[in-house]
Amino acid sequence: MEGNESLVALQELIEVVAKLRSPEGCPWDLAQTPQSLTPYVIEEAYEVVDAIQTGDKGAIAEELGDLLLQVVLQAQIASEAGDFSLQDVAKGISQKLIRRHPHVFGDVKVQSMDEVHQNWEIIKAAEKGETPEAQKLSDKLSRYRRSLPPLNAAMKISQKAANVGFEWNNVDEVWEKFHEELGEFQQALAEETPERQESELGDLLFAIIQVARWHNLDPSAGLQGTSQRFIQRLQKMEDVIDRPLTDYSVEELDALWQQAKAQLGH
Repeated sequence: MEGNESLVALQELIEVVAKLRSPEGCPWDLAQTPQSLTPYVIEEAYEVVDAIQTGDKGAIAEELGDLLLQVVLQAQIASEAGDFSLQDVAKGISQKLIRRHPHVFGDVKVQSMDEVHQNWEIIKAAEKGETPEAQKLSDKLSRYRRSLPPLNAAMKISQKAANVGFEWNNVDEVWEKFHEELGEFQQALAEETPERQESELGDLLFAIIQVARWHNLDPSAGLQGTSQRFIQRLQKMEDVIDRPLTDYSVEELDALWQQAKAQLGH
């Protein structure tokens, strides 16, 4: 019964989106393209992750709905152009899941999670007419660069490269690389073009990610935590001030910042 109710609810969403995209619908929705909606796909995915991390079940359900809307809207636009439909999307992922889980939907026997992963990679490569051994490392790494946020992609790329031998002998060499890149970045800031400065900044960020990897730290989680603490301290400051932040001197703001930091304990 619950399955039927889910299908009814999904059908209602499909019809609502179709109405929004109709000539009698919403001008904003009608004006959207797959490209114009791309930022919203990314934004909604991040908001789902944030809701899950906070553990607010109501927020999780709401944000999953916003993300589902993006899927349905993209499929609706594609259907209007005769490219594919939501039915094609659903069938495609169902068939892929069945194909890549022969230990569930077939006769294959597995003894561990590692075997599941190995089978997945073999099947995935076969779908592309390749074998895992024949896949170029550069092609794999390019997919990570395209599909993951920059920090996550850099970590994944460095992990995969290390697995095939692109690795330092010890953590001291990693730190040496970081300081080398820091020096090159400082020199670029003093002497080079903005394009060269940005390139050296990227090298420096990649180097600190290597340090994080060697110490089993998650740079994305670390940066997310720092952003959260910054906002929390700012909230504490705004709770006690009686005029706009722009009316305070640098010294006054620093004092308020230190007070907020002490109150929060971090």
